[in-house]
Amino acid sequence: MTTGLGAVTYCGYCGKARAEGDHSACASRLGVIDPPRFCAECARRMVVQVTPAGWTATCSRHGEITSAR
Repeated sequence: MTTGLGAVTYCGYCGKARAEGDHSACASRLGVIDPPRFCAECARRMVVQVTPAGWTATCSRHGEITSAR
């Protein structure tokens, strides 16, 4: 996700900038095991709720995302 010119995107699992290091392990965890814990737009810690039907993650600035189940 990019929010504008020169915007930095962040890893949803570890919260670090995607340009810093290898995030392949983070991506594999996010795809199968865990919901995102950090906002990809601002790296803020999100409030995450996991239910049997899926998950919901909410950033105080950028709103809510949900699993596609």
